[in-house]
Amino acid sequence: MKVALIQHPYCGNKAETIHKTVEMIEKTSAELVVLQELHQNEYFCQSEDTRFFDYAEDYQNDIAFWAKISAQENIVLVTSLFEKRTDGIYHNTAYVFDHGMLAGKYRKMHIPDDPGYYEKFYFTPGDTGFDPIDTSVGRLGVLVCWDQWYPEAARIMALKGAEILIYPTAIGYLECPKERHDTLCEKENTPREKQKMLDAWMGIQRGHAIANGLPVVTVNRVGSEKDPSGMREGIRFWGNSFVFGAQGEYLAQAGNEEEILEVEIDIHAGKEIRKIWPFLRDRRIDAYACIQKRFCDD
Repeated sequence: MKVALIQHPYCGNKAETIHKTVEMIEKTSAELVVLQELHQNEYFCQSEDTRFFDYAEDYQNDIAFWAKISAQENIVLVTSLFEKRTDGIYHNTAYVFDHGMLAGKYRKMHIPDDPGYYEKFYFTPGDTGFDPIDTSVGRLGVLVCWDQWYPEAARIMALKGAEILIYPTAIGYLECPKERHDTLCEKENTPREKQKMLDAWMGIQRGHAIANGLPVVTVNRVGSEKDPSGMREGIRFWGNSFVFGAQGEYLAQAGNEEEILEVEIDIHAGKEIRKIWPFLRDRRIDAYACIQKRFCDD
C-alpha cells in the first residue's frame, strides 16, 4: 500500500492553508493520505485565548469538505479537525474518510499543558477510547500527537486489531526571544538538546512499532509560527515526518521543509513478525494491575 504524508507550514490563513493541502493531495497517487495535526489553521494552542474557539464553529462544514476531497481523489484520508461538541466542550479530533464516506473518528485522549502547548485550555479529553477504524486499506490505529508518548495507547490499539499506527502531529522547538536574553530557553535550544528531543520523539514511536509488530506513520508540520499572545517568540516545527516498518525498520523520513513523503508499506508484515517475536503471547496480564494506578506506591 502506498501512503502519503503531507507535511507543510501554515500559510497565513485557513483558506490558503487548505488550498496548499489540497494542492499537495492532488499530486500524490497514494491510497492512504495522512495530514498533520490541526492542519487547517495555525497551531493556536501556543496561548490561551477564547477567540480561537471560533475556529471550531465550522467543523461540520469542514467534515463535509474533506469528505468531498476524499471522494474526488479516491483515497482514504486521515484529517485532524477542531471539533465543537457543544458550547464549552471541544475536542482535537481525527476524522477518517474512505472514498468520501466517514469511516470513523478518534478524539485525542492525552492532552498536554506545557509552555507553548496549552491544549488543556481548548480540548476536552477524548471519550472514543482506543478503537481502530476500519477502512478499505486496512484497520487504522489513529492517535494524535501527545498520544505518541504513551505505550499504553499503542498497545491497546494493537490488542484491538489495528494493522498500522498513525499519528498526526504538531511538535517543534520553542524559539528564544531575540530582543532579550533568556538563559533557560537558550540552554534548552542548543543543537545537542534539539537533537536529543528529536531522537526521543522518533525513538518512542519506533518502540511502538517493535513492541506491537505494526508499522508507524507520523506526520508533523513545518515552519515557524509566532506566539499570538506575544509572550514568547513562537515555535519552529521540526517536520521530520517518518515511517517505521513493523519490525522498527526505517522506511522513510522527511526533512524540515514542505514535502510529500510517499512510501510503500506492507500492512500485513506484522503477521509474520509476530510468529517469531510473539510479544503479545508472552504478556503477563495477571501481573499488570498496577498499570491502572497513577503511581504504584502502595
